[in-house]
Amino acid sequence: MFHLLERYTTESVTAGHPDKVCDQISDAILDACLAQDPKSRVAVETFGSHGTLMIGGEIKTGADFDAEQIAREVYAHIGYTENLKVLNTIAKQSPDIAQGVDTGGAGDQGIMYGYATDETPEMLPKGVVLAHALARRLEQLRRNNTLPWLRPDGKTQITINGKQGVLTALCSTQHAEETSQEEIRTALIEHLFTPVLGSIENIEILVNPTGKFVLGGFTADAGLTGRKIQVDTYGGIAPHGGGAFSGKDATKVDRSAAYMCRFVAKNLVANGYAKKALVSVAYAIGRAEPVMIEAFNDEDKNLTDVVAKNFDFKPRAIIERLGLTRPIFQETAAYGHFGVVGRSWEAVEKI
Repeated sequence: MFHLLERYTTESVTAGHPDKVCDQISDAILDACLAQDPKSRVAVETFGSHGTLMIGGEIKTGADFDAEQIAREVYAHIGYTENLKVLNTIAKQSPDIAQGVDTGGAGDQGIMYGYATDETPEMLPKGVVLAHALARRLEQLRRNNTLPWLRPDGKTQITINGKQGVLTALCSTQHAEETSQEEIRTALIEHLFTPVLGSIENIEILVNPTGKFVLGGFTADAGLTGRKIQVDTYGGIAPHGGGAFSGKDATKVDRSAAYMCRFVAKNLVANGYAKKALVSVAYAIGRAEPVMIEAFNDEDKNLTDVVAKNFDFKPRAIIERLGLTRPIFQETAAYGHFGVVGRSWEAVEKI
């Protein structure tokens, strides 16, 4: 079992961050396919840069969908008004991959991890919970017009010490040209940091450290699906196998097995087997049985036998147990895939 550093830093980003825009577009296309054809095979990547959006990947589906229209709708819903040139290069899934997946095998090789801790109600590390809470509230302040100068792009970050609590809280937010940094800082202390963190005494507050953040989104930066894998998971505190989630249907174990590992880890903690639990699994492409399953608690006790007895990690079994053929994924593509009530992999069961 790994051991946490006493001091650590985690980050989150808003739905308007260019990488997260791409994640949401990829998952919106996945949802559009699953809504019509639950057996759809989808692997969609999105890349945005300076007025241009490129959508690529492989899809096998009976659904009728317009990827370009979906992308434009997602972009506009997030809050961007710039016109995009959209290039669509989506192709059919390779039959070499399909022949293994059709028999119930994993859609790829790889290693996936799941983690849970009893330190918060969400069973996530406190820094992860707070970073996401700041990012979510930042977007709420923009959408409800509490701070009308806010714009869609933004990032948050928390540095925490297990004994002292929060040491530093950071927010970089896109804003209107005419808004001064003094006004931004004062408003965010009142409407963002204090409501989320409570007392900010002895906490270093950093706001727009560059001094200005007017240009954002694809106007200022490039975005790419799958480039915020630690924001999506455990903030760098737990191991990560390296596979991204968004744009992938559940036959891709990068996504489904990572959800299953989180489900198992959370249930190990909820059922008293651990205060902190780490679960890992590995697959070979086209093979249903994992090549490895392992689980440990915070006292280095091996819980693999408990996991093997209660949980089936074959891809079809995961998809069925967690209901992963539903069009539920666009909503997961911002503010983390874990710790959100109502998602099937966050359910607690008796084991």
